[in-house]
Amino acid sequence: MIQKLIENIKKTNAPVVVGLDPMLSYIPEHITRASYAEYGETLEGAADAIWQFNKKIVDAVYDLIPAVKPQIAMYEQFGIPGLSVFRKTVDYCKEKGLIVIGDVKRGDIGSTSAAYATAHLGRIQVGSQMLTPFGEDFATVNPYFGTDGIKPFLDVCREEKKGIFILVKTSNPSSGEFQDRLLTEAPGAPSSSGGRWAADGGFANSEKPLYEAVGEKVAEWAEAFMGDAYSYVGAVVGATYPEMGRILRRVMPKSYILVPGYGAQGGRAKDLAPYFNEDGLGAIVNSSRGIIAAYKQEKYAAFGPDHFAEASRAAVKDMIDDLNAVICGQ
Repeated sequence: MIQKLIENIKKTNAPVVVGLDPMLSYIPEHITRASYAEYGETLEGAADAIWQFNKKIVDAVYDLIPAVKPQIAMYEQFGIPGLSVFRKTVDYCKEKGLIVIGDVKRGDIGSTSAAYATAHLGRIQVGSQMLTPFGEDFATVNPYFGTDGIKPFLDVCREEKKGIFILVKTSNPSSGEFQDRLLTEAPGAPSSSGGRWAADGGFANSEKPLYEAVGEKVAEWAEAFMGDAYSYVGAVVGATYPEMGRILRRVMPKSYILVPGYGAQGGRAKDLAPYFNEDGLGAIVNSSRGIIAAYKQEKYAAFGPDHFAEASRAAVKDMIDDLNAVICGQ
């Protein structure tokens, strides 16, 4: 699937993923009014409004972009009707030829991790049938459990030719509370590649932040599961920390980097050149509300709520131009 993602990026010349993270506050009133008229002010009504909103956004931008990233929490908050719309959205985007990155941030061990992997990337046997629960192409995964949590995902990915993006350095302001903590190689311990590490303490020349140690482990997993030039094992590195992105690009040369935090969270295109390799590939940048709620921004306000999807298309075009100017200028 990593090859298909790269093909889509080359075809569209757009290292862009649109985050389908709908909130009711993003949805124009004429859509919610119609859904509530049919289903009432219920979870079903809210879920239908999200579906109608998603469909119009996808119809407006699918020919410009290689991939979408639905955030499952935005659907789970509406219960079972919301999860049904998550699945409908995944199916619809795949019908349009888009790669679907399920932003699910799952992580556990053993059979639980295997069940998460099956739910989002695999198939499950029910009687004589093999059925697909959600069917994304990639999923985001939390590495906190170590190899025990990652291996079940890799097993399913190998079987299904799917991929994962592992959280390494996230874009949120408090990520440094844990991710930036310095680790120090303990005296007499093995090297960092297999290392035993102690938090905070001497030997400054052996110190490294936790996110870099995680990146090294991602690079190890990536080497064991390669496509052509890039691995099926990617990484999440936020746009809001470009210097850390520069380090992690070097640490994980064969991993595609999924970059959240562009636009609304403060990440700027001019800071993202280090996330890309010399071939112009290696990273794909996400924008969520900056695209799907573009009509609420002053720049696109002239489109108005009735033409919110056209506003999203204009925002995608501007984002592509913004990023390509940086990539081509490296």
